[in-house]
Amino acid sequence: MLLAAGGAVAARVGLAGAAGLAAHRAGAPWRRTNYAGRPVTLLGGPALAAAATASAVAGAPSGTRAAAAVVGTVSGLVGAYDDLAGARPEQARDKGLAGHLRALRAGRVSAGAVKVAGIGAAAAAAALLVEDPAAPHRPRPGHRPEPRSAPLQGPRPRPGHRPEPARGGTRAPLPPTGEGPPAPHRSQARGGTLQGAAAGPCNGAGVLPPAAGPLHRLTVVDAVLTTGLVAGTANLVNLLDLRPGRAAKAATLLAAAGLRGPAGTLVAGPLGAGLAVLPADLGERVMLGDCGANAVGALLGLRLAALPGRRARAGLLAGVVALTLASERVSFTRVIEATPGLRGLDRLGRRRA
Repeated sequence: MLLAAGGAVAARVGLAGAAGLAAHRAGAPWRRTNYAGRPVTLLGGPALAAAATASAVAGAPSGTRAAAAVVGTVSGLVGAYDDLAGARPEQARDKGLAGHLRALRAGRVSAGAVKVAGIGAAAAAAALLVEDPAAPHRPRPGHRPEPRSAPLQGPRPRPGHRPEPARGGTRAPLPPTGEGPPAPHRSQARGGTLQGAAAGPCNGAGVLPPAAGPLHRLTVVDAVLTTGLVAGTANLVNLLDLRPGRAAKAATLLAAAGLRGPAGTLVAGPLGAGLAVLPADLGERVMLGDCGANAVGALLGLRLAALPGRRARAGLLAGVVALTLASERVSFTRVIEATPGLRGLDRLGRRRA
């Protein structure tokens, strides 16, 4: 698939640049020590975020393209800010939802709170930018579409012209009183056919112009679901970035599951980018960090928000919220290690500690 290949190539180029930068002094703020005590760099995150966002915008349907650009870019930027500012000693305890709330009560704004606000704002903006794919296209203001029905028969009379009487000195007979051509039914009014008296005057071709439809944006309920899925999935993928390859595996599996359907092209590029970064992540050379995990998670959330069934989206959002709240009290790593299937998938391809 061309989009997946493009995302993979972009990610590989980004990783090459990250490797070069990590070896220099400018890469020092991005260096970390992972759970096993090995040195890694967080520069894999910007490489993934840039590749996933660019390829998602390239493949997204027209009604989702602007939203993909906003959520991918903003989530990556505020995630990078949290990666750098959140490493300061005074920010060490401001982790998780409870930590951000404690910091706010103490009169401090944690880097994580800035990230949460930024991703939430981007998700809300995406909900306003996304067009309803099920709605018909609305004509542009001032646009006069071409009529689809045939014009009335005969030449168009000139202004002020009185038609000639019929041959023989008499006018054409009029239909009997009460008779005449049947009025078109309102159900026939599509794309330039008559729409009844309420539709307005006829145009020059003898047919009525189509009435402008309503704004084809998401409803309030749909906007709430979109905002929650984008922001919640971005946070959930980031919560998984505690072991090498865990977040990247989850992201690629979710992207692969979302390839079907009209909006599947939105995640084809991020799928390729995630697969390209996965070997370096499993090899403990890079970490996705907040920058990479939040960006790819937000794009995946946008794909979930494009699902046609409102009940399905509401169920997914409920699951995302439940997992997020559970993470405040339950260790995902402990649950994964206690579940044989999840443990095997989590350790697949990873170096031994």
